[in-house]
Amino acid sequence: MILYEYPFNERVRTYLRLEHLFARLAELMRRDSPLDHHFALIAIFEVMDVTGRADLKSDALKDLEKQKHAVAAYRGNPAISEAMLDAFLAKLNNAFDQLSGQHGKPGHELNDNEWLMSVRSRAVIPAGTCSFDLPAYHAWQHGPAEHRRADLARWASSLAPMSQAVALLLQMLRDSGKPQKVMATAGHWQQNLPQGRSFQLLRLHMDDSFGLVPEISGNRLMVSVRLMRADAEGKLHAAREDLAFELALCA
Repeated sequence: MILYEYPFNERVRTYLRLEHLFARLAELMRRDSPLDHHFALIAIFEVMDVTGRADLKSDALKDLEKQKHAVAAYRGNPAISEAMLDAFLAKLNNAFDQLSGQHGKPGHELNDNEWLMSVRSRAVIPAGTCSFDLPAYHAWQHGPAEHRRADLARWASSLAPMSQAVALLLQMLRDSGKPQKVMATAGHWQQNLPQGRSFQLLRLHMDDSFGLVPEISGNRLMVSVRLMRADAEGKLHAAREDLAFELALCA
């Protein structure tokens, strides 16, 4: 099964992009190769580019505050464990405190590191980090793996509050959706969305053995999935199969 996710607004789209980058960074940092650590550093720069948006931090704080109130509203519900409720509220409060206590944009202090910024300015140029362009960076790459990993962990630590906030917000958003089985007829499925409710994310599980790719589109009124099949050159063409798949709409 392959999971496809489709965001209905720019804020969730940004959260998903950050989650993708943080996952890549964590995976690359665990490795020992200088090449892996080079791309870990590129991932840090990409996170900095995304978090450089002026309103992203305030949006995340507003969403955390909203979720704190939503979770607290379950207090006293006999179907909800008070211990689990308190534990999750503690996570939300910690994420809020860590992010709000960070001065400026996430990772802004890395801009004061001249060595890092010299690598960042060259990294956008094809092969711009060759040894003759950045001999100090070349020397860093040939140092012990544990030293490079420690440096990467130190630089990534300034991005950790945003990573924690995004992980919690996406977890709660995904948990809000109830999976249902739907059937695409002749390669197409469409549904009108209920009025008065704003969905933020669509999650679609599809059996990869059919070799089909879902082309998803949607707005506040309806959502549509068209099944596509790739030819030998990777170009997608409309498929005509009837196929069941699992779908969840998350609010």
